[in-house]
Parts: sequence; C-alpha cells; structure tokens
Amino acid sequence: MGSSEYVARPLNRTAKIYVAGHRGLVGSAIWRKLESEGFTNIIGRTSAELDLKDRGAVFEFFASEKPNYVVLAAAKVGGILANNTFPADFLSENMQIQVNTMDAALEHNVERLLFLGSSCIYPKMAPQPLKEEYLLTGQLEPTNDAYAIAKIAGILQIQSIRRQHGKAWISAMPTNLYGPGDNFSPMGSHVMPALIRRYDEAVQNGATTVVNWGSGTPLREFLHVDDMASACLFLLEHYDGPEHVNVGVGSDVTIKELSETVAQAVGYEGSMEWDASKPDGTHRKLMDVSKLTAAGWTAKIGLHEGIQQTVDWFRNNRESFRG
Repeated sequence: MGSSEYVARPLNRTAKIYVAGHRGLVGSAIWRKLESEGFTNIIGRTSAELDLKDRGAVFEFFASEKPNYVVLAAAKVGGILANNTFPADFLSENMQIQVNTMDAALEHNVERLLFLGSSCIYPKMAPQPLKEEYLLTGQLEPTNDAYAIAKIAGILQIQSIRRQHGKAWISAMPTNLYGPGDNFSPMGSHVMPALIRRYDEAVQNGATTVVNWGSGTPLREFLHVDDMASACLFLLEHYDGPEHVNVGVGSDVTIKELSETVAQAVGYEGSMEWDASKPDGTHRKLMDVSKLTAAGWTAKIGLHEGIQQTVDWFRNNRESFRG
C-alpha cells in the first residue's frame, strides 16, 4: 500500500510505540505526552541497554519488540562549541543512529515513523522566516554543518522510503527547544540551559557580573519541549506527506533579551557583559510555521512562563548537573 493511500488518523492507544531517545529532552517530553494521552504500550531503551549505533542490536530489538509506531528522537546533540569541536562524531554517530533505526523499522513493517531533525538544516543565508522549501538551496552554517548534513540525510531517507516502499513516515524540524530534562553541562549545553546555569551560579556565588558569549544580537526562536511533544503527536495523527514540517512558535528574541529574561527568572540583579571574541553562530533562525498552523496546531507555552518553569526544574535537580 502506498503512502498516498494512507489517511492520517488517531493512533491506536494500545499499540506499541517505541520512543528512541526517551531519556533525552525531546524523547522524555514525548513519553510524558503519550502517557497523558492514554497510550498504554510505550517502550524505550537507554543507550546502555540498546546502542543505536550497533546495527545488529537494533535489528534484534525490532525483531523481538515489533513496534507499530516509532518516534526517532535519539541523536547526538550539542551547542556551537561541541558541534564545532567534534564534527566527525556528530556526522558519523547521527548517521548510524538514523540508518540503523530506519532500516530495522522498515524490515519490521513499522506503520508510522516520525523523524526529528533540527532547524540547522537550513542554509546559513536563507531568507527569514525559514520555509520548508528552503532546504538544500545554499551553504550551511560552518559551525554545525556536519550535524546538519546528518539531519538532512534523515529527511532524505524518510522521503526515499516513502517513494520506494510506500511507508507513511514523516519528518518534523523543531526550532530551538528548552525545558525540563535539558542538558545543562558546561561543554554540551545549548544557549538556554547554558544561560540558566550561568545566572543561577552567579546568584549562588554572589557574583555581580556575568559574561556571556558573543554580541547578544543574534535572534533565536524558542519552543518549550512540552509544546514540541504535543506537536509530534498532532503530526502523527493529522499529517502525512513527503515534506518535513517546521515546528516552532513563529516569533523570536535576541540573545540579550533572552539573557535578561533568564536573569529575571533566577533573581540575578548584577550586570551583564558580552565577549564578542566568542562566536555568535547564525544571526537569525526564525521558522516559518504556517504549514503547521494551517494544519491546526499552535504553541501554547509562553517564553517567560516556560523559562520560569525550566529554572524551577533545574534548581530542583541541580545536584545532577555538578561537574
């Protein structure tokens, strides 16, 4: 049966759904969302239990578990520093995770698979806001091009499987995500958790000045991870098509504005400085979300509310992030 004959519909709440990367920021939010929506057969494996880079192990897992649905949220992720320092790791490991999981899912006849990418797939100089059709129309941002190429390969694999095998598999590209369960490590974190940790530590240490990376002028869009999880289930139940779908809020803030909001949320009252010798990355990456909005979904959690919730979560789990 070709995917052209598939009609997007509510998922069977008792069918087995595998969330790959269920301990990560996105995967854990998707797990929470599925539970809250009445799914009773959600499965996950930690990377220690199942290394998705191990092709044989992945095929064995699919052969034994036979999931009906798959959300592929597993990935090696990091901020500008990590992407720029370890490009070979980001390319190789993400490609292995994607190819192994999709090949095994295809062999074991998974009905619906959702692949999650990243907004960094778009060309560095693409017009703003970023429309889905801008994919592969120009050069990528050099600091994370290896990661971007891996994610683009994932989109192409979904499209190829649809064309060749008629599977109703889809891709979604989230904007910058944040929320409970984020990575707050100094080396691996993205801008939002990095700022939360930095300002929280400034409050703990009584610091009167905080130095942030870059100029503070780049614009970034932020989507709460619980909104992302909501969008994922919405797409699985309401969308089928070869083109990936952007997921975001459709508006952005400067990094300076973001840092001021974080400072307010943690109660930091000192000054902030900017180290312009550190990279800014792409100046702006606003997603055009009109395709998703037209389908009937919009984000619900405002930035101030979401940041405060994330700060509270971080402080309740602070001991986990020492080091």
